[in-house]
Amino acid sequence: MINTPESSPDALTWYHAAHQQRRATLRQLHQVAQWASAIGHLVHLLQRERGASNVWLCSDGTLYQQERRLCARQTDAQRQRFTALLQADAPPLSSLLCTSLACALGYLDTLGALRERIATREATPADAMTHFSRVIRHLLNIVVQANDTVDDPAIARQLTALYSLMQGKELAGQERALGAIGFTRGEVDDALRQQLVDRIDGQQRCFDTFLSLTTPEQASAWQAYCTPSRETERLRRLACTRLPRTEDPTDLALRWFALQTARLDSLRQREEALIAGLIRETEALLAAHAQPRDFSRWLEAHADDEVETPPGRDLIGLVRDQARQIATLSHQLASLEATLAERKTIDKAKSLLMTHRHLSEEEAWQQLRSLAMNQNRRMVEIAAAMLSVGSLLAVPSKE
Repeated sequence: MINTPESSPDALTWYHAAHQQRRATLRQLHQVAQWASAIGHLVHLLQRERGASNVWLCSDGTLYQQERRLCARQTDAQRQRFTALLQADAPPLSSLLCTSLACALGYLDTLGALRERIATREATPADAMTHFSRVIRHLLNIVVQANDTVDDPAIARQLTALYSLMQGKELAGQERALGAIGFTRGEVDDALRQQLVDRIDGQQRCFDTFLSLTTPEQASAWQAYCTPSRETERLRRLACTRLPRTEDPTDLALRWFALQTARLDSLRQREEALIAGLIRETEALLAAHAQPRDFSRWLEAHADDEVETPPGRDLIGLVRDQARQIATLSHQLASLEATLAERKTIDKAKSLLMTHRHLSEEEAWQQLRSLAMNQNRRMVEIAAAMLSVGSLLAVPSKE
C-alpha cells in the first residue's frame, strides 16, 4: 500500500474524471455492441436483396421476382428496427461515429429510388451491385469507428475479430452476387472472373484475421460450419475457368445462389455469437466499474505504468487496412459495367470481321489488336469505329 497522507483534491478530481470517462467509453461500446447485432442483420438482408436483384436483372426479369420483393420488405422492416435503436437514449458519441451513422442512414434513404430502377430494369447489375455495396460499406464503418475509443485489449481483440468476420462475410456476399451475374448470363468473362478471384482472396484474408483473434471455440465452429462446400468449390472453379456448355445456366445460377446463401447464413450465426460475447464482456466491465475504487489502492495498481501505446491501437491499424481493402474492391464494381460494354463492342466487331472477311475468331481478334497498336488507340475505339462503318455499309453483325 502506498503510504501517503490524505490525497489532494486535484488528484481525486482527475481520478474521478478518469473513472467517469471510462464508464462513458464502456457505455458507448455496450451501445455499439447492441447496434452491431441490428447492423449485422440489416447487412445480411441487404446482401440477400443484392443477390436476388442481380439474378432478376440478369435473367431479364424471369427469375427471383417474388424473392426480390420479399427481400426488400424484410430489409425495410429491419431498417426500422435499427433506426428505433438509434432513437433510444445513447451516451455521447465520437464525431467519426456520428459521421458513419449519418452516411449509413443517408445511403439507406436512396434504396427506394434504386429499387424502382431495378423493377423497371433500368438499372444494370453493375449499378445495383455498386449501390447496395456502398450502403453496406457505410453500415460496417459504424463498427469500425467504435474501435477509436477502445482502451481495453480484450475488447479491442473482440471488436477486430467481429469486424474481420463481418468484412469477410460482405466479400462472400459480393462473391455470391457476382457469381449470380455470370451463371445467370451463362458467361463469365475475364473482367468478371477477376472480380470473383479478388473476392475469394479478400474474404480469406479477413477470415484468417478473424481466426487469429477469436476464441478456440469460435474458430472451431467457423471451421465446422462456414468453410465452402465441395460443390461451392466446384462452381468456383467453373466460374474461374470456363463455364461448361453441357450444364443449364439457370440451374447453375440457382445452385450457386442456394449454396452461397447457406454459407452466408452460417457466417451470420457466427457473427451473432461474437456480438453476444462482446455484449456480455462490456456488461461485466460496466458492473466492475460501477463505483470508484479506493484511490490509494488504485494508485498502487498503477505504480509501474510506463508510457506506451494505448491497448489495442495495433489492432485498429489492422482494422483500417481491411476497411481500405473492402472499399477498394467495392469501387472496382463501378468499372464492371463499362468493362462488360467494351467487351460486347469488341465481340461485335470480331463477328463483323468473321462474317465479312471469313476470318476465324482468333484471326479477327489479332486484326483488331494490330489496328489498335498501329493507330495507338484502344481496341474498343477501333471496334466502335468498325461497327459504325459496318452499319453505313449495311453489313450485318452477329449479336
